Amino acid sequence: MNTPSHAVINLALLMGQPQMVLPIAVGAVLPDVPMFVMYAWAKGVQQQSERQIWTGTYWHPQWQLINHSFHSIPLAAIATTVAYFMDCQAIAWLGLSMVLHSLGDLPVHHDDAHRHWLPFSHYRWISPLSYWDPRHHGTIVAVVEKLLVLVASIYLFPVLTSWVARSLLVGINLLYWSGYFYRLWHRKCGQIQTQNS
Repeated sequence: MNTPSHAVINLALLMGQPQMVLPIAVGAVLPDVPMFVMYAWAKGVQQQSERQIWTGTYWHPQWQLINHSFHSIPLAAIATTVAYFMDCQAIAWLGLSMVLHSLGDLPVHHDDAHRHWLPFSHYRWISPLSYWDPRHHGTIVAVVEKLLVLVASIYLFPVLTSWVARSLLVGINLLYWSGYFYRLWHRKCGQIQTQNS
């Protein structure tokens, strides 16, 4: 799932605690932070091409270990439990949101599946679906993801009181749907051009 989707969906699922909006949002994004750091380093410092990044650097064992550790359900669950019993509510909600992020990733990662059970197992569950790869129903999954985010946003909009949070909801949906319709329009124009040739 795309990182902003995790944030919106986790907020909708965990909104029983409105004072925990920030920890929930941070926990939803945190598992993907190593990937963003890797990308910034590879693109900005190493000046690698997109192809080099996603076919080489991303798959380097050290980056994979860091990335998978941040997606570890047991590690996040342990941190959540410890924080709960130490009465660190913000950390507990952050950890719970990290667990939800990983659970949300399980059904939509095929070739890029995470090792969600580290450090106890290196097992990767290879889903038949992908959130991005059309060879594994990525086109359909992407639309379903956008619809889930839209529904969650409609639910969250009146609940969130911050204009910043509301603006982010609107911005995420505008970005998702404008990108979707642009690709749809671009594909249609390409088909028309091919037919006229």
